[in-house]
Amino acid sequence: MFYLDHRLSIIIGAYGSGKSEIAVNMALSQRKALPDKKLLIADLDIVNPFYRSSDCASVLEKAGVRLITPLYAGSNVDAPVLPPDMYVIFDDESYQGIFDIGGEDMGALVLGSLKKRIENTDAAIYMAVNTLRPFTSDPEQIAVMTNELAAAAGFKIDGYINNTNLLDETTADIVIEGESKIVEASKITGIPLIANCVMEGVDIPEGKLSDRELFRMRREIHYAY
Repeated sequence: MFYLDHRLSIIIGAYGSGKSEIAVNMALSQRKALPDKKLLIADLDIVNPFYRSSDCASVLEKAGVRLITPLYAGSNVDAPVLPPDMYVIFDDESYQGIFDIGGEDMGALVLGSLKKRIENTDAAIYMAVNTLRPFTSDPEQIAVMTNELAAAAGFKIDGYINNTNLLDETTADIVIEGESKIVEASKITGIPLIANCVMEGVDIPEGKLSDRELFRMRREIHYAY
């Protein structure tokens, strides 16, 4: 899996792209691959209090994944304060970690505040894309959003993750069409598509997706309708 290639994986993206679901599933997948590895996930979404990796605290704890949350997570206080424990990934090289970054440019500014630390760490930044969400529904919009996030973060984006879905209404055709749009965006930005995320239960016919990694996920964050 692509996560294993770096000590720190950072997930960014537009609102509703499914960053937190990807981050949690990456952590659980890594735990299965390397059961003895020290692993953490830092919920750095200080923008949106809903649908975040902190909502999976019990699942992550049971799997032996250290969860680092904003100081006011789980309360009705919405303050842009980074948790001091997150710096362990930079200070203790025995850890591998995932940063779940908040939506769009406000969230990406978090990365800018950590620029020197990240530059001195084996890190990769991935952009989650759901082509069924506003502002990333076609290749041109994806390219614009990519440029905005990269500018706000002060980093180049290393790869796209196709997370096109309609929750329980997701079909193979939806995932396939999403991949096609992101591949076209890649031609504009030069950023490769590295993985297709597909929930368990969605059957993808052989040969319908490219040879990018197929990352099977479970629904860990439950959305209210």
